[in-house]
Amino acid sequence: MNKLIVGIGEALWDVLPEGKKLGGAPANFAYHVSQFGLDSRVVSAIGHDRLGEEIIEQLNDKGVQYNIDTVPYPTGTVQVEIDQAGIPQYNIKENVAWDNIPYSDALHEIAKNTRAVCFGSLAQRSIVSRETINRFIDAMPKDDETLTVFDVNLRQGFYNKEILVNSMERCNVLKINDEELVTVSRMFGYPGIDLQDKCWILLGKYNLKMLILTCGINGSYVFTPGSVSFQETPVVEVADTVGAGDSFTAAFISSILKGKSVPEAHKTAVAVSAYVCTQNGAMPVLPKELTE
Repeated sequence: MNKLIVGIGEALWDVLPEGKKLGGAPANFAYHVSQFGLDSRVVSAIGHDRLGEEIIEQLNDKGVQYNIDTVPYPTGTVQVEIDQAGIPQYNIKENVAWDNIPYSDALHEIAKNTRAVCFGSLAQRSIVSRETINRFIDAMPKDDETLTVFDVNLRQGFYNKEILVNSMERCNVLKINDEELVTVSRMFGYPGIDLQDKCWILLGKYNLKMLILTCGINGSYVFTPGSVSFQETPVVEVADTVGAGDSFTAAFISSILKGKSVPEAHKTAVAVSAYVCTQNGAMPVLPKELTE
C-alpha cells in the first residue's frame, strides 16, 4: 500500500454540444499514471444520481481505482458552450458533490500510504473539499521521497491568493502554465519580471523540489535548484487538447517515481502530452513505447 499515487479533487462531466465527456483533472491524472504500471487512485465525490453512477461505470471500464464517496449533492457538471467566434465558454456548476468530499477513515489510510499526490486549486473553492485536501496532505508520509504536486488550475473566479499561498506552502512540486504564472505574479506582487525569473523566485520562496512551467506551443521547462530542463513542443495534428496537461503531469511524475532523471522524465511527459493532443478526449490508451 505504500506506493499509491493519488489524484484528489473534482470528478465531473463536461457537457459539450455533441454530448458529455468524463472530466476532472484528478481522474485524468490517475488514469494516465495507471498506464505507467503504478498503483493510482482517484479521490472525489459523486451524487445519488445517474450521472454519478455513470462516472463509476466509466472508471471501472478504464480500470481506474478510486475512493469516491456518494454525498447528498448533485454530481458535478461543466456546461461548455461554443460562442460565435468558436471559443468555448465554461460554466462550472457550484455546490456539487466534488465540493463536498468528506474526510473518512478510509481516506486517512490511503493518505498514510501515498507516495505522490496531485491536487489543484479548483477543488479548493469550497471549504469542505479544501479541508479534506489539506488533511489528506498532512496525513501523508513526511520523507524526501514523497511528492506533493500542486497543479495550478485557475478557472473562472474560483481561486484567491490565500488558497494559492497555502497550496504552494504544502507542495514540493509546482506545475503552472505561462498564463497562470502571469496571473499569479500579479497577485503576488512581481509582475514586471520575465517568466524564468518568476519561476526561480517561486522555487526558492516555497523551497520546491521542482517547478514545471508549460508554455503551449512555446515549449516547457522544469526548474530544479541549480538547473533547468527545456523541451520544445512537438508539432502534431491536434484533435483536441483536453487532458493534455494532466497527461504531462502524470507521465512526468510516473517517470520520476520510476527513477528517471528530470530531463528523461521531461522528455517522456512532452511526448505523452503531444500524443494525447492527437486523440479525442482526455483518456486515450497510450502506445506501449511511451509507457515503457
